[in-house]
Amino acid sequence: MTKRNTIQRQLVIAAVRFLADHPTAEEVYDRITMEYPDISKGTVYRNLNSLVESGLLGKVSVPSGADRFDHILTRHYHIKCTHCGMFMNVEDMDYIEGLDEKVGEVTGFKMEDHDIVFNGVCPECQKLEAKEKN
Repeated sequence: MTKRNTIQRQLVIAAVRFLADHPTAEEVYDRITMEYPDISKGTVYRNLNSLVESGLLGKVSVPSGADRFDHILTRHYHIKCTHCGMFMNVEDMDYIEGLDEKVGEVTGFKMEDHDIVFNGVCPECQKLEAKEKN
């Protein structure tokens, strides 16, 4: 059974692309309701999940945080600022192929998937910290 390409699906995809910094479901909903205030939160959430299941969007699970959605479907790494919450792609870094298999060999797990999110302090927050110390 194929999913219909409804206006709601198109709005969700457009919002994730517009909010290119890996928006949460709530941020996608907020963006869409700026122009379409009658759309329900449930509709946005269902469409996000459906688009992830069909492979049209990616989902990044963030420990101790809300899931993030991504329009870039090639494998890549992410980084999150532990101070301000900024979330972004790690650019110019090759993805390590075969990592799932290696982890499976070492642990005995049957691997299904993985998300790698690095945590650190972004340059802007580092500047603010330095100013506060002076």
